[in-house]
Amino acid sequence: MQLNLEHPDYEFTLRGADGGAALVNGRRIGTSFVLAPDRLIEHWPVADAARMTVEDLEPLFALEPEVILLGSGARQVFPPAAVLAASLRRGIGLETMSNAAAARTFNVLASEGRRVAAGFVLQPEG
Repeated sequence: MQLNLEHPDYEFTLRGADGGAALVNGRRIGTSFVLAPDRLIEHWPVADAARMTVEDLEPLFALEPEVILLGSGARQVFPPAAVLAASLRRGIGLETMSNAAAARTFNVLASEGRRVAAGFVLQPEG
């Protein structure tokens, strides 16, 4: 059996995430961030998904995704209804899940060539 190493046709791969850190292209990130297959925006100023504002989604909207994944931390926490409504008004799906689930989903959608953007809420460890 011949095995071939396939390299993704997107720039950023998320190897995993939990409530306090994520591993993007082998580099540990410890603050909230936004990720698209071709873009990494570090230091996203969101510390709590339940207290998000519509303005917090602007960096994700700017990436023109068809779907936004919100990794809300170690567990699933929903943002306020106004945040969900803002995404729907733009015709963009917004799915909220734990960071671990969002990381897995991001990689699947990116590998399918989908226009996906993800925001990951991290609580610094320590």
